[in-house]
Amino acid sequence: MGEPQLLSAHAGNWTGGGTGVTVVLPPPGTVGSGEVRGGAPATREFDLLHPLRLVDRVDAVVLSGGSAFGLAAADGVMGVLRARGLGYPTALGPVPVVVGMSIFDASVAGRPPTSAAGRAAALAALRGDDLLLGTTGAGAGAATGGWRGRADPGGLGRADAPAGPARVTALVVVNAWGDVLGRDGRPVFGGGPGLRVATPFGRENTTIAVVLTDARLDKTGCHLLAQSGHTGFARALHPAHSRYDGDAVVALATGEVTAEVDLDLLRAVTTEVMVEAVRAAVTYP
Repeated sequence: MGEPQLLSAHAGNWTGGGTGVTVVLPPPGTVGSGEVRGGAPATREFDLLHPLRLVDRVDAVVLSGGSAFGLAAADGVMGVLRARGLGYPTALGPVPVVVGMSIFDASVAGRPPTSAAGRAAALAALRGDDLLLGTTGAGAGAATGGWRGRADPGGLGRADAPAGPARVTALVVVNAWGDVLGRDGRPVFGGGPGLRVATPFGRENTTIAVVLTDARLDKTGCHLLAQSGHTGFARALHPAHSRYDGDAVVALATGEVTAEVDLDLLRAVTTEVMVEAVRAAVTYP
């Protein structure tokens, strides 16, 4: 049995060949922004997320394996949305705003996710299929602990919490060079903080996440929420945001809660929720 859907958004997975895709489809008109802090990102349409750019809506976020190859999954999602008439209105018809983020997994050397995989994940989201967590979807090929010369578990995790009249959900794919830290501040899979091997395990990594809230925020507010998501990375992963990581967070606000929500409270809760989502990614049964 999987998890319920994300607030009023829908999410779906495709998994195959040790890799996968996870698609988040927020309701029409959802405002979004994001931020990259890792040194080796694999992203699509991130420039338009900057608060100074014209378009403030996001129609889908695609998380995938396969590094830059896996960004092709977003093409399949665009096709699904275009067929439904969804997207930013233009003189020649709507253009879906589909943001992509990918992790580096073993499929880079084999068969990374394709547009067909993205389409399958989007259709699963639209059907309302249960969202499985752990080593599934974009988390199927994830690992952690590379800086110790190991490949400890990674995966797809989720956490939720209230923030005044609003709620916050974090969905994260943890494929970090560092360790996941438990509540005691020590690595979940053993060893002491800061204990390195002589030669770090040579592989690329990335932790990518989506933060969703039903609060009403503008693009700048969403950008600040994405920053708080990165603060959660820094608390739950050590080290975080290295040159070997492509760490990126997208924050989405659906605006369904019309009551005023304190932005700083929302940011504090986002940090806490992200920490729990990261831990859940590697401890999900």
